Amino acid sequence: MSDSQVEGAASTSGLGSRKRRWTELLAGRVKRQMYGPGTEQKLQESAVHLLRRHLNLNDLLLEVEGAPRKTLCVNQLIDPEACTNLSSSLIGSALRNQASRLGVPVAVLSSRLVASSITQICVSDGEPSHRVLLSAEQRKKLSSLLEVAQYLLAHSMFSRFSLCQELWEVQGSLLLEVVWQLHIQNVVSFQELLESHADTQATVAWLFRNLCLLCEEMEASPYNDIASAMLSDLVQMFVLRGFQKNSDLRRNVEPEQMGQLAFVVLQRMLIFALEALAAGMQDGSPQHKVVKCWFGVFCGHTYDRMISTDCPKRFFSHTLTQVLTHKPVLRVSDAVQMQKEWSFAKTHPLLTGLYRRLFTMLSPEELVGHLQEVLETHEVNWQHVLSCVSTLVICLPEAQQLVKDWVARLLARAFENCDLDSMVTAFLVVRQAALEGPSVFPSYADWFQASFGSSRGSHCCSKKTLVFLFKFLSDLVPFEAPRYMQAHILHPPLVPSKYRSLLTDYVTLAKTRLADLKVSLENMGLYEDLSSARDVTEPHSQAHQDVEKAIAVFEHTGRIPSAVMEASIFRRPYYTAHFLPALLTPRVLPKTPDPRAALIESLRRADKIPPSLYSAYCQACSAAEEKKPESAAPGMKVEAVRAEGPLGPLAAALRELRAAMTDPTQYDVVAARVAVVSERLGAALGRAEEDGSSGGSQIQLSVLTPGLEQQEREVADLLLTCFCQNLIVASSFASPDRQGPWASRLVTAMCGRRLLPVVLTRLCQLLRHQGPSLSASHVLGLAALVVHLAESRSVLPEVRVGLPAPAEGLSVAEFFSSLLTFRTSETSLFCLKFCTAVISYSLCKYSSLSRDTLCSCLSPALVKKFQFIILRLFPEARDPLCPEDTADPPWRPLCRPSADWQQAALCLWKQRTFQELLKEKEFHLTYRDWLRLELEIQPEVDCLSDTERWDFQQWAIHEYFLPKPSAAGGCDGDLQVACAVLVDVLIDFRQSSKSYNYSENSDLVLSGCSGNRDIFSRLQEMAAGLEQGPGAPHSCSPPQGHFLFGVFRRRLQALASGWDAAARLQRQRELLAYKWILLGLPPSIVVGRPQAGRPAAPDCTEFFHLVNSELRNFSHGSALTHDLTVHFFRGLLSACSQSGDPSLTADLVLTACQTECPLVLTSALLWWPRLEPELRSRWRRCLQGPLPQELQRLWEAQRFGRSCLLPDAASPAPGPAWLSAAALYFEIQRAGKDSVKSQLERLGCQGEELVVFLFFFSLMGLLSSHLTPHGRPRQAVDTPKALDICAEILGCLEKRRVSWLVLFQLTETGGGLGHVLLRLAPDQYVRLLPFAFYSLLSYFDEDAVTREDAFLHVAVDMYLKLIRLFVAGETSALSTVASRSRERRGQGDPVGLITEARRFLLRSIPRCPKESFSNVAELLATSADCDPDVRAALLSRRQAGPDADLYREPRLF
Repeated sequence: MSDSQVEGAASTSGLGSRKRRWTELLAGRVKRQMYGPGTEQKLQESAVHLLRRHLNLNDLLLEVEGAPRKTLCVNQLIDPEACTNLSSSLIGSALRNQASRLGVPVAVLSSRLVASSITQICVSDGEPSHRVLLSAEQRKKLSSLLEVAQYLLAHSMFSRFSLCQELWEVQGSLLLEVVWQLHIQNVVSFQELLESHADTQATVAWLFRNLCLLCEEMEASPYNDIASAMLSDLVQMFVLRGFQKNSDLRRNVEPEQMGQLAFVVLQRMLIFALEALAAGMQDGSPQHKVVKCWFGVFCGHTYDRMISTDCPKRFFSHTLTQVLTHKPVLRVSDAVQMQKEWSFAKTHPLLTGLYRRLFTMLSPEELVGHLQEVLETHEVNWQHVLSCVSTLVICLPEAQQLVKDWVARLLARAFENCDLDSMVTAFLVVRQAALEGPSVFPSYADWFQASFGSSRGSHCCSKKTLVFLFKFLSDLVPFEAPRYMQAHILHPPLVPSKYRSLLTDYVTLAKTRLADLKVSLENMGLYEDLSSARDVTEPHSQAHQDVEKAIAVFEHTGRIPSAVMEASIFRRPYYTAHFLPALLTPRVLPKTPDPRAALIESLRRADKIPPSLYSAYCQACSAAEEKKPESAAPGMKVEAVRAEGPLGPLAAALRELRAAMTDPTQYDVVAARVAVVSERLGAALGRAEEDGSSGGSQIQLSVLTPGLEQQEREVADLLLTCFCQNLIVASSFASPDRQGPWASRLVTAMCGRRLLPVVLTRLCQLLRHQGPSLSASHVLGLAALVVHLAESRSVLPEVRVGLPAPAEGLSVAEFFSSLLTFRTSETSLFCLKFCTAVISYSLCKYSSLSRDTLCSCLSPALVKKFQFIILRLFPEARDPLCPEDTADPPWRPLCRPSADWQQAALCLWKQRTFQELLKEKEFHLTYRDWLRLELEIQPEVDCLSDTERWDFQQWAIHEYFLPKPSAAGGCDGDLQVACAVLVDVLIDFRQSSKSYNYSENSDLVLSGCSGNRDIFSRLQEMAAGLEQGPGAPHSCSPPQGHFLFGVFRRRLQALASGWDAAARLQRQRELLAYKWILLGLPPSIVVGRPQAGRPAAPDCTEFFHLVNSELRNFSHGSALTHDLTVHFFRGLLSACSQSGDPSLTADLVLTACQTECPLVLTSALLWWPRLEPELRSRWRRCLQGPLPQELQRLWEAQRFGRSCLLPDAASPAPGPAWLSAAALYFEIQRAGKDSVKSQLERLGCQGEELVVFLFFFSLMGLLSSHLTPHGRPRQAVDTPKALDICAEILGCLEKRRVSWLVLFQLTETGGGLGHVLLRLAPDQYVRLLPFAFYSLLSYFDEDAVTREDAFLHVAVDMYLKLIRLFVAGETSALSTVASRSRERRGQGDPVGLITEARRFLLRSIPRCPKESFSNVAELLATSADCDPDVRAALLSRRQAGPDADLYREPRLF
């Protein structure tokens, strides 16, 4: 500066006394100081110091410039409008000139100028103490200033260090955004600014305060993008410097200064957030905003530019350690008591969100290893550790197995070293993971049983380990929840017998603790699950759940559940105090007893309900019925209001899930939302969701009448609606394979033991009963839901459903397929839609997976149903596909509002991937599959007309399946194979409940079946084609017999053998189906074709074998049914019409019947009045001649029987004698005779053999009256009459001294009576002959019968067999029939009969001749333990001396 300028400046400085000029001041200063080395430098430093202390740099420059001249002032550098015409070079020149006049460095002057300008910018909008962001105007001014600063910096006219010093002087007014702008504009970096401050604590405090303000201000700021960028850059810098491995990279600072500063700032922010969480901050509070924003910096994209370094990973690991070890004030006992409150859903969402973000930087293996390391080396905050475990197993499925392995290692180490810390950690971790449900981790009860319930457990190594285990469990008793102690008691560790006292002591201690908590093992529910670690349900609440379950089981099985019976004996306190009161809740009883009423009645009959309690229940129900119905309304309204409570939080959780699923990459976010949904489901269902594994149980449902409580239905509807809506929304912006895991995770939450039956029942209601009324969005959503449920079928229980269904359990995929039916046109079209949606979704969802995986995700039954319905409804689908038909799966078109389902189905059918899939064997639609599905169609409501249906069936059989190879599900061109398969399927379908219109009262008769008459017509057509086609065997019968009997024989061999009620009923039902098939096919199948060229009999071997081995056992007495008998004789006439000698053919067949199948002849005699007119008419019309000799014989036998009932002399009896005896007995039955004495007298001239045969048929009638008292009322007589007839015939035989004992010693060998008679009676009747024998006991002439040498052997044999029958339970049918009517009581009582027989034997044995004992030894050898008294009497009499017979009366005659 020149002196004149200084003088001018001084002269204008103001009024008052004269001030000395600037040069004078400096001159005086110089005179007083000695000039020496360094003086100039000191002078410059003093000048700079003076400038810094001057409060108004603008006035100073004005003083230097002088007033008269127009100068460039500071305001012009700040104001953009003022300096628009000024270039940076002009500003730099002015600053250089001014610096030279002042004698100070231009860089110092420029830095001070910029710092002053920044200060004015920061304070221009008011006090900046609560702000960190600039306004738009401030940001504009700062931008202009920074342009100047960049120019100055580029021309070495700017000092960063000086600027930092100046900024720290005004740090109270400095906004954080200004510092960030300086950093990104490369004026002054963060690191330079922070390192320039000597007071590190003050720097940390300033940074912490500004970071908190930034986080608080960010959410509501209109400049959110700027704030986010600021925070991201700051955090990146802190992480890079604070967690950099090589500290030598830092410049010009002490080695650890910047690293320590960054580390401390990050640490302080984390501690602040954790303390705010612990203090219970309110949502929306400033603290909540800060914590939420700060935890957001842990997102992975914040560190994208640092991916090449390990700093973020070290930062995340350190943060996780700090979280796990923050304020470790909780003891292990506190953790044991409180950990159920630390589940994922109950942990603060901000903390679980922090865990999820920390997990992204570490692999599951590293996370589990880090957890283990922290627990081994630090004191930990158990709340944070256990909530971290919950988040880990929820959000990282691959970590679940790692946690199991970690727990196993902890247990091994604990027992190896008696390490209590490892034991504590293992139990806490397992219990915490089990809290998240069976879909995430095994239940605690299952884990405890698997770990300690076998000899493979580590606790079985020695007594030391056992003592250690039980000491540990005992120490837990005062703190743990009752559920855990119940699990320990009911699933105790395996302990060697010599250490049993250890277990006993623990059980005693645990039971005492349970008693103190007022929780009793006796009061546990019948169906209560021990797997849950939640609070124990109150007994009265659990009792209502047990009642519902018991009613469902009773409705399904028809029997009192075993759990109820066991509780009534072994758990009497709970049964009487809780279960019965819950069951006997007074109500208005329905007119028709419902399952609850039926169960109550069954328990009452079983004496399981005290009479007083039942009486009080009946009185209360009567009183409830008398009350006004309006009294129930308020309670229902209360329930409705109360039900709305839990659904609100559940609906909110589902909405949050929908918001999270928009980003398919956020797997952890979706998992977290699903965990919250799962937690809310427990409250919505009215009780906590059980955690037990459902793999080992079965779900019982009623397909015909699926029912849900109102609360359950509302929850299910909310879930299903949410799933459908989510799917439609997700499909609008992404294909199924790009939608992320939300669907599978939500389905997993539906698979709990409590919720899964509710969901399946609701799906049953929707798909089976409401399917045609579902909207397109519902069809698509439920189809996707079914796909994901089927995907999890390996871990889901089987489903047992009521009729119609197979007896065995169904997998979930098979269950859904069984819900789709084709009975009507509406259900067929719905099935087409649903199958199209399921298959399309599966092909899109799993398009990137292998063929095997795709096959495992699809239900073969559902794919077959799709093939069936599309071939049935669309003729164009039956044509061969063109090579160019390679359309994509039609999932996206289906999601449109105007979707064309039929076009979509055809598109799917032509899709190449789907056609390739159909080549897999499991997806082949076989001929048998097609028949089963076609049989379900009801023709009267079919979408095809009769003609269309006939065309389709003809095409399917003859053009599609018949020529198809068997490997692909066809018949290899063999029509006989096609017929055999059709017969097999018809029989199966007839025996299934699907053929009876789902009616409980359907009888096994032809009219009871529905939907199968068209298919049966196809069988008739094919059978006729086999009979009349070119391959029909005219010359000889096929060596293997007719295919029909081959099917019967194969099926009968596969049936269970035995004579128990179940086996008999199953066999009888099978035979009724055979008879239905036989009667519907040409009668020539029964008799066969005559051999050409010679008068040989047709081959009836197959039919005779069927009659003798099977039909005989289900005949009534000694005859077949009328329809089967008529069918045989029609076949006989048909065979005769094709024979060269019809009479000879008929005679040969009927003669063969006498020895091979006599039951056919007795059947003809029984039905002769109805059979004879047709026989004579058809014979005269077709064959024009008299009846053949054997048919004439039948007519004569029938005439003989009828003549015996007339007062005139009887006509002679034709041979054989058994034929005439059968004719006579049937006439007696038809006439309803009470006495046959007169008829027996007329037989005086007839042979004695006829009377013996007549006695046999009367015995069969007696047994028939016992077994089928109401079976054939028009032909059979009741038991007293049957017994009288037997007695009269027996008296006639004894009067004539004809031996009748041979009838009770029948055998097949020797060709005697047994060869014929055993083929005339069912096996059951033959086995019950001992009963008939002793039923006639009172009619025996003891003196006459004891004289018979064979009598004692027969009597003892019948007695022993009667006892065996009683022991085997075969006399139960007789006793049941006898108990139905008073007049029969005593006559059919097996016990009374055995008693009388025993007395008779003991009375008769001493009177029998010694010759009678010759064959008794072998009876005694085979029945040594049957009756000691009878055995002793026989042995005593047998060993008696030769004089024992001297006292017997002589046999004079």
